[in-house]
Amino acid sequence: MKLNELKPAAGSKQPRHRVGRGMGSGWGKTAGLGHKGQRARAGGYHKVGFEGGQMPLHRRLPKRGFKSLTRRTVAEVRLSDLQAMKASEIDFAALQSERVVAQDALSAKVILSGKLERKVTLKGVKASKGARAAIAAAGGSVVDVEVKEAPKKLPKKAKA
Repeated sequence: MKLNELKPAAGSKQPRHRVGRGMGSGWGKTAGLGHKGQRARAGGYHKVGFEGGQMPLHRRLPKRGFKSLTRRTVAEVRLSDLQAMKASEIDFAALQSERVVAQDALSAKVILSGKLERKVTLKGVKASKGARAAIAAAGGSVVDVEVKEAPKKLPKKAKA
């Protein structure tokens, strides 16, 4: 066998249909699209998932689960992470500098996971109720930073 003698298997290659090239080709006139209707028109076909007006499957099935909108921006910090940190006064910048929290995070919250056996002062970082109790039990404290309230909107004037 030589390279110049290689050929595809018999029947594996067929010439493509050139539609719309006259009645003698067998694919003339309607060019395989049938008579009239949405599929026969230029640019006309239904959207993905359309079931002819019947309620589509993706709307018939129940919704499940929950996707948090703040999952990427609010980082979870465990008590064991605080235990491993060097600083005793911990704020958001300290968490970022020791790479406990990702650089693109906007805020952090300490959760009750792991053990804390040293005195730690938490400043400007949120903490769950259980984490607050664990920090207090270890001799530490949680200092809340005041959050400025959004300005109140004035009531709309009544039309006369």
